[in-house]
Amino acid sequence: MKNLMIHLRPIFRSRLYLGQAFLALSILSAQAADQTNSADKIIDMEMAIKAAKEKDPWLVGNKHSQDAIESMSIAAGSLPDPNVSIGIANLAADSFSFGQENMTNAKIGISQMFPAGDSLAIKRQQLELKGSQFPYQREDRKAKVSVTVGQLWLNAYNAQESIAIIEKNIPMFQQLVDIAEASYSTALGKTRQQDIVRAQLELTRLDDRLTTLHQRREMFQERLSEWLNGYFQDKYMENGQSQDRGNSAFLLARKLPEIKLLNPQLYTSPALTSQDILYEKMESHPAVQAIEQKIKASKAGIEFEKQKYKPKWGVNAGYGYRASDRTGRDRSDLFSVGVTFSVPLFTANRQDKKVMSAKSRTSAIKTEKWLLLRKLMASFETVKAQLLRLNERHELYRKRLLPQMSEQAEASLTAYTNDDGDFAEVMRARIAEMNAEVDALSIEVGRQKAILQLNYLFMTNSDQIIG
Repeated sequence: MKNLMIHLRPIFRSRLYLGQAFLALSILSAQAADQTNSADKIIDMEMAIKAAKEKDPWLVGNKHSQDAIESMSIAAGSLPDPNVSIGIANLAADSFSFGQENMTNAKIGISQMFPAGDSLAIKRQQLELKGSQFPYQREDRKAKVSVTVGQLWLNAYNAQESIAIIEKNIPMFQQLVDIAEASYSTALGKTRQQDIVRAQLELTRLDDRLTTLHQRREMFQERLSEWLNGYFQDKYMENGQSQDRGNSAFLLARKLPEIKLLNPQLYTSPALTSQDILYEKMESHPAVQAIEQKIKASKAGIEFEKQKYKPKWGVNAGYGYRASDRTGRDRSDLFSVGVTFSVPLFTANRQDKKVMSAKSRTSAIKTEKWLLLRKLMASFETVKAQLLRLNERHELYRKRLLPQMSEQAEASLTAYTNDDGDFAEVMRARIAEMNAEVDALSIEVGRQKAILQLNYLFMTNSDQIIG
């Protein structure tokens, strides 16, 4: 029996080599399939983020809001329109004769009101400060879009490359099943029927795993296509026409981007970073600066309310034309001029309360700033800890775990072909090696997703996130 097994071992080895050759051919055929699908657009993460920012209707709407505020600021700084009055005064009711009474005249008047103090200038300044929030809001939105789209791309990439890893290993598992069946059919080896059933079961589980991964890839690609869809772009873009008229098919690039960390000196130690350092780095964040402009606008609102302690002024002038009297004598025309002004006497329940209200609004907006900064700082510590652990696992997999898994798989196969091992152990070792490759990929993708989040916290320009 042993002599027969010695003769069968080269057959098993040749089948294994044949499987490896088949694997190489499958990879080449997959690459050829990719080339045949070259009609589909291949996008990397940078291309996806750039397209998403260009097609984001929120940015267009925000710019329109800014334009509206800026137009209002010009209008708010202008004097109110003068009032013109035309009429006949003191007309005799018995005869309606224009020359019967001395006081009868045709009168035209004009009046102009002047708001209290520097109300116009302050109101214009307040609206200009409100308008200055919008560029910061757009920059923050672009950064958030970069993180969201980048993570969607990475999730889809993770599913895509996990599929590639499994599909790369399936021919080898199929070859192992063939070897087990050949060994079992000779009744000379140690292969048992349960080994064959186990091998076939593992192949079925791989098919199910592939189905799940295909579902994940399709889900993330569809969510990604939401950001890349330019079908409605010509509806809200004022300049130019959209070149993208729908969800055109696209493929993901096969290369994982290496995103650089902003402020890498903050990740040298797992210890908590100084709050003063984080505050210094994060106070220039666009989201924080947008709230800062909002605070300045609210402070201008306090000054605007204080102007109401001063009187409003109005100037009016009138000219009255009088006809000749009954005897034919000319009568002098009349001219009148006057000034009106308000007297802010009852300030306790009006002006005082409005100033207090404006101060309270400013204080409330300030708390928004502190809440945002606290959230950004806490997010940094959370994601920093996650990144440091992922870095540790990345090094562990790269230097030790993957090489050891490969050695174990080769050793178990060698032992089995030398009639000194168990077929089930061969399957377990190969599956463990494949799972380790998938896990290593997930770790690397997780690192890039964490870097995206961390770069968002320190960026001042959205292009810095993947720069």
